[in-house]
Amino acid sequence: MLRNDFLWGGAIAAHQVEGAYRAGGKGLSVADVMTAGTVDVPRRVTDDIEAGESYPNHDAIDFYHTYKGDIELFGEMGFKCLRTSIAWSRIFPEGDETEPNEEGLAFYDDLFDTMLAHGIKPVVTLSHFEMPLHLAQTYGGWENRELIDLFVRFATTCFERYHDKVAHWMTFNEINNQYSYTNDMFGWTCSGVLFSRTDDPERAMYQMSHYQFVASAKAVMAAHAIDPDMSVGCMVAADAVYPYGCDPADVLLANDAMHSTFFFTDVQARGTYPHYALAHFARRGWDLDITDDDLAVLEQGTVDYIGFSYYMSNTVRHDATADVSTSTSCSNEHMVANPNLTATEWGWQIDPEGLRWVLKTFDERYQLPQFIVENGIGIIERPDADGGIDDEERIEFFRAHITQMEKAVDEDGVDLMGFLPWGCIDLVSFTTGELRKRYGFIYVDRNDDGSGTGRRIRKRSFDWYRHVIETNGEDLG
Repeated sequence: MLRNDFLWGGAIAAHQVEGAYRAGGKGLSVADVMTAGTVDVPRRVTDDIEAGESYPNHDAIDFYHTYKGDIELFGEMGFKCLRTSIAWSRIFPEGDETEPNEEGLAFYDDLFDTMLAHGIKPVVTLSHFEMPLHLAQTYGGWENRELIDLFVRFATTCFERYHDKVAHWMTFNEINNQYSYTNDMFGWTCSGVLFSRTDDPERAMYQMSHYQFVASAKAVMAAHAIDPDMSVGCMVAADAVYPYGCDPADVLLANDAMHSTFFFTDVQARGTYPHYALAHFARRGWDLDITDDDLAVLEQGTVDYIGFSYYMSNTVRHDATADVSTSTSCSNEHMVANPNLTATEWGWQIDPEGLRWVLKTFDERYQLPQFIVENGIGIIERPDADGGIDDEERIEFFRAHITQMEKAVDEDGVDLMGFLPWGCIDLVSFTTGELRKRYGFIYVDRNDDGSGTGRRIRKRSFDWYRHVIETNGEDLG
């Protein structure tokens, strides 16, 4: 049985919903120079905003102006919490100012106050692919050690301002995405760096990750000093990786493939570098900028919980080779389709049991509380003749995943804090920049070509999820 204070809710991110990309003194972020794409056409990062190009994050779903009505709908569903992010460039438009932008701070004050008025606790990510563009272009992003102090200044400003409104925080969203160092988009969004422009992308990934680990640990320490009641977690994209068969080469390969997640949770949860990582650095002959002071900080600033997204599992076969340079669903060249699973239109394999596998594995490895802060399915949808949206496919997806989540709690003893479906209201897809890839319980009448009224429409899943929350997951319909 789930705990009585289980945090049911939903999850969004500032750059995927807010729009108003220049309002309220906001500076440009790395998301603001990412063009629209599709499952077949990768998003492009431009050096500046190009005339005639489409930048879907500029307008998104206009949450910046509609949040009061949207939060009222979340309250109607019975949300206990809502995960969102604070756009770094709303608070420090360039990223390196000494004083924050008061208009940006005031916006989030009102956003959080509105949530609390509806009984919804804010869960906040500090860096969710929204680094100020100036830091990427002038400092070289997270390849530069100076970003540690700039991030800690931003984090401390947020902790001091909102500690009486926000109890649960996360530092870097899906920090391990950059492990796909053959893909420029993941380096850009995680670290403000285009891997194709680095001399050694793999080395750059590990160095940037180290600076982020130190920044995260310092932020955890700052939060605890400001208000011991605040908890700060890490956040990773967690995909179960299976061997294709019982060939020992496949089994060993699957074990190693999980380092794309475990490396990031090992350092942030345990406070030390794992042996497999140190051995890898030595084999490569890298002398990374990792100081004794850094290592002491990592040991002191371990996270309070493991936050993660889960969408799919992956399968590896030692004799397979895939093109991972543009893929948004494949981060290892040995990944193959699992013949036992079906996939979404974007190639993401649907695997509810994989969620239980992740929960069990994290619990056995760290013995820390866990928080499922993203889970969901993108579907192409249009209102029917009566104006409704019957999204039974989404309901079935969540029913199956929640069932496995509850088994992990009841049968495996996992300490689980909450469950937050991703894109609880339709938003701009991170991987493709599309609005037609719809995740929400609430339909937003906006289209990729800019048309639409912006009207919000409750989907069938809206009432279904409301009942799930009312029964604390005991009745899944």
